[in-house]
Amino acid sequence: MTDPILGFSKLSKQEKIDWVAEQYTHDPAQTKKLLLQYWNADTTLQKLHDEFIENTISNYYLPLGIAPNFLINDKLYAIPMAIEESSVVAAASKAAKFWLNRGGFKTKVLATEKIGQVHFMYSGNPEHLEAFFKNVKPKLIEEAKPLTANMEKRGGGISNIELRNKTSQLKDYYQLHCTFETLDAMGANFINSCLEQFAKTFEVEAGKSPYFEKEEGQIEIVMSILSNYVPNCLVRAEVSCAVEELTLSEAVSPGEFAEKMIRAIAIADVEPHRAVTHNKGIMNGIDAVVLATGNDFRAVEAGVHAYAAKEGNYKSLTHASLKDGIFKFWIELPLALGTIGGLTNLHPLVKLAMEILHKPSAEELMQIVAVAGLAQNFAAVSSLVTTGIQEGHMKMHLLNILNQLGATEIEKNKIVDYFKNHTVTHSSVVAEFNKLRGTR
Repeated sequence: MTDPILGFSKLSKQEKIDWVAEQYTHDPAQTKKLLLQYWNADTTLQKLHDEFIENTISNYYLPLGIAPNFLINDKLYAIPMAIEESSVVAAASKAAKFWLNRGGFKTKVLATEKIGQVHFMYSGNPEHLEAFFKNVKPKLIEEAKPLTANMEKRGGGISNIELRNKTSQLKDYYQLHCTFETLDAMGANFINSCLEQFAKTFEVEAGKSPYFEKEEGQIEIVMSILSNYVPNCLVRAEVSCAVEELTLSEAVSPGEFAEKMIRAIAIADVEPHRAVTHNKGIMNGIDAVVLATGNDFRAVEAGVHAYAAKEGNYKSLTHASLKDGIFKFWIELPLALGTIGGLTNLHPLVKLAMEILHKPSAEELMQIVAVAGLAQNFAAVSSLVTTGIQEGHMKMHLLNILNQLGATEIEKNKIVDYFKNHTVTHSSVVAEFNKLRGTR
């Protein structure tokens, strides 16, 4: 049994690698060799990567691809996408190409408000607390001025602070519900710093306030933290065209295709089991761009899925309609993103991704990311209602299967050529591979 280790973070990088390799792997020498293969030869660049997180032992690669031909508000984009799933970039590119000559994608930022909360417990008279809050609110804002001054100069800062009584849901529970504008920064550090200052001021002032009787002013601050659920930081993206232009499949007429798409979206709207997979496909596109641009895809995921359940049932994030001969397909979702701060100023590939995207503002990036999600969903659902998802997916997965089998480049070329006219399944690829090698 491996013993616990104390002070692991204080070890050198090489010592960490030695310990992990020797304690947790069967071939320590091969483990060390593998980890070293993924180090960058440029020691300065490698040191930068080492310092992104704690206890770094190597770099973990994901493919960085480009989905070209995205026409967004009449401006052409090539969208960087970092993802491991084989069919995502191809599907997004296919959707972009289809809509390129049909007006492209139209987008609009609906709101940019972000949220943070100070959670606290109070067992006294609610009316006394309300009176105290109204009196102390200006001081909360004033004492946070050293933190908000620079943001305010750029046009952002604190939007509002509300006292919310949550005692019907949890005994003695209240919160300061705070909203912010953080402009091109995602703003997590800014918001959390402001919240902690609010909490400090609130607690100190409550302890000496004449609005409370006896020990009423003994407020217990539980925590101060931003929320990744940002329902008022919204973006909308849509595509539309005359129904006769929906020429995606020879087997399905444009009108029938439109009806099938609308039914598929309606199913995802009422059936959570379908909605989860439907929205996962949307997040394939969204996460890939969020990751490529150095943003927090976990925060985006959590906020988007919460938004999908805002009405009490988990629903589709996309919508479709057919009216007066016009097919429309759209998405509306919350996205809290940044184009300054964090990895956006540090990671060389993130900086390159931003350059490829014409160095967008946070609002522009919100629109680009929403389009990537909409395009991904259009590609996935259109495949589902025509040829089925596996035909395109398995063709993209073909090289992964061949790499797992250890196929040579000559064998790959022959098998890829064979499956241009045959259905790809894992078993059929293995059979063709064995046939080619004469081992069947």
